[in-house]
Amino acid sequence: MNNFKRDLIVAKFGGTSLADSSQIKKVAEIIKSDSARRYVVASAPGKRFKDDVKITDMLYKCHKNFLNGEDFSGELEKISLRYEDIVKELGIDFDITTEIETIKSTLKTTKAPDYLASRGEYLNSKIIAKFLGFEFVDASEIIFFNENGTLDENKTFSTANERLKNIPYAVIPGFYGILPDANIKTFSRGGSDVTGSIIARSVKADLYENWTDVSGMLSADPRIVKNPKVITYITYTELRELSYMGASVLHEDAVFPVRKAGIPINIRNTNSPQDEGTLISSSVPKNLIRRPITGIAGRKGFSSIRVEKSMMNGQTGFGAKLLYIFAKNDVPFEHCPTGIDTISVIVNSELFDSKREEILREIKNELDPDFITIEKNLAAIAVVGEGMINSKGIAAKIFEAVAKAGINIRMIDQGSDELNIIIGVDESDYELTINSLYELPLIS
Repeated sequence: MNNFKRDLIVAKFGGTSLADSSQIKKVAEIIKSDSARRYVVASAPGKRFKDDVKITDMLYKCHKNFLNGEDFSGELEKISLRYEDIVKELGIDFDITTEIETIKSTLKTTKAPDYLASRGEYLNSKIIAKFLGFEFVDASEIIFFNENGTLDENKTFSTANERLKNIPYAVIPGFYGILPDANIKTFSRGGSDVTGSIIARSVKADLYENWTDVSGMLSADPRIVKNPKVITYITYTELRELSYMGASVLHEDAVFPVRKAGIPINIRNTNSPQDEGTLISSSVPKNLIRRPITGIAGRKGFSSIRVEKSMMNGQTGFGAKLLYIFAKNDVPFEHCPTGIDTISVIVNSELFDSKREEILREIKNELDPDFITIEKNLAAIAVVGEGMINSKGIAAKIFEAVAKAGINIRMIDQGSDELNIIIGVDESDYELTINSLYELPLIS
């Protein structure tokens, strides 16, 4: 895994990796062990133990109290004390009190939650920079959003590159950037992964390391499958398929900046740094022997809306009109299996239920179907692997395994690239289905 150029590494550390002073000391050892780790992206402190509260959640609670006109000073004091403990135990000179007072005064001029939510990363990064002896570079100075909230890629990449190219070592807070009106804007939760990817792309890094609390991406959900294998190598495409179904230790948007630049991502474990983890890249080594299936992932909470009409296949635009009805009601479709006279639209149940009557009315009025059948409580399970393309009989083996377990398949869908096979089952059969599939001797 280490047989590639690694002169410049961007290393992002998650909340559990930076939860307290002892974790920060582990991180410092990792960073200092390789001089190529020049740019560090830091998250806010996460949970120190099972029932602990993440700093970001505490900040959101502060903001909620502030908007409701309630006293938020007590919650802010808890946050301040948490950072004070970190500073004291690290033995550094850092004035956390003044920083908290600045946050209090700024709150009087802004009601947007993003500013306060971002302060967890901001404060933690300043503390870590001080401890490491690195320069602190505020994300608001190098990461820019457009007015509509999308990333301004050109400005961000060029500004970040220009700012960092003459700084040998720096710490950058994750999770946020700045809008054209100078207000702070955050990514969605877990967005520090995206920041790390953006910085890696900006500085043309050789590798983007994402340090967390697991030794790589697993081939199945460990809450369902006992001791699933760690995926050593996975392509961006495979990762995208699996992460869409919820099986990822990486924010799904973090793939795109580095993928365009061909920068590999290495998922590593802060608490077990000797583990090589999972390497994500555009392709796997040619001499690597992999089994057809890379991983299995799934999600519950789907509904199937099955529309039947005789001679449907002869009506131009029938499918497009059906999907447009869902689209204009803000209900995206997940899958769309079809037959000669039938078409099923698989959607998120919660989203569909909120627009159910309107969608059904429009289908009846605009398409005049013979029948509409709705099935709820479905789970979708994806079997993913680039090796399936050149392996005969994979689908048959998948269906046989499910049948042997006594499970009824309610839906089958396969992507045109033959990278994945998705089956729909009753939610009550979800865990059994995944375990049945995992027992196949086809998993890498």
